[in-house]
Amino acid sequence: MTPFEMNNQTDVTEFIFLGFSNHPKLQGLFFLVFLIIYLTTLLGNMLIITATKISLALHTPMYYFLSNLSFLDVCYTSTTIPVMLVNFFHRKKTISYEGCLSQIFFLVTCTGTECVLLAAMAYDRYVAICHPLQYPVLMSVKVCVFLVTGSWLCGLVNSVIHTVLAATLSLCGPNQISHFLCDIPLLLELSCSDTSLNESVLHLASATIGLSPCLFTGVSYILIISAILRIPSAQGRNKAFSTCASHLTVVVIFYGMANFNYDKPREGYSLDIDILVSVLFCVVTPMLNPIIYSLRNKEVKGVLRKLAGGYVIPGNISV
Repeated sequence: MTPFEMNNQTDVTEFIFLGFSNHPKLQGLFFLVFLIIYLTTLLGNMLIITATKISLALHTPMYYFLSNLSFLDVCYTSTTIPVMLVNFFHRKKTISYEGCLSQIFFLVTCTGTECVLLAAMAYDRYVAICHPLQYPVLMSVKVCVFLVTGSWLCGLVNSVIHTVLAATLSLCGPNQISHFLCDIPLLLELSCSDTSLNESVLHLASATIGLSPCLFTGVSYILIISAILRIPSAQGRNKAFSTCASHLTVVVIFYGMANFNYDKPREGYSLDIDILVSVLFCVVTPMLNPIIYSLRNKEVKGVLRKLAGGYVIPGNISV
């Protein structure tokens, strides 16, 4: 850093979000839309968690992973949307420096954990279809707890490293973030200090926490589809594929949206398009997960119907 840059360095105490600032007359509509999305996300994921807890039929590894995925989605959206909703009422949309680092910590934790957890769910489906006789041993309670705990630890360790490195950055004005949330690449753009270490760690994390689970999931599904195609009867193939269709759909949406969100060109995108892509990944995807599992899974639909019937019709609780 040159002496001139040091003299122009400012102590940033808050950040100003520029996301949605291009449409000041639509703030009320934005608030209503995102409030509905947030409440739908909370309701859908909490129903999935409740269903997997109260129904003995759903006390299996697949639904144990699913309940953790739903909890992740609740945490993920609760990190960003409440702040966004409050800011819709303010002309100047701000977040404190500490709040920004906290948001980065929870966002990176949830994103990294979900990447590894989706890979663990793919392994579960691989064992169920390719090695059904060994499934009780290969996917025992101890193994499931280990996979879920490992997923959370990977996300937490990755997040702690990134957050600590982000806290060491020297930030210069302007303190404006062209987004509706805090993220590591956005802070790197505001830094007036050397960011080479941060960028190197970011690339390393993308390969280990992002790309590796994606490749593992892809290979798992290649083996799964190969095994399904070898099943002689059409009914058997349909039944086998139905057990992994929901997870495959969630994986395609998650990694597809993540690719658009993080690998899009830095130039040539307007702020509105950039915000739209981020909304699809950060806001819409967590809302879709419980819907996908509910629509494509007979067991979940059955339990949710019974759960709804138990609340709607007193004395008719059959769960």
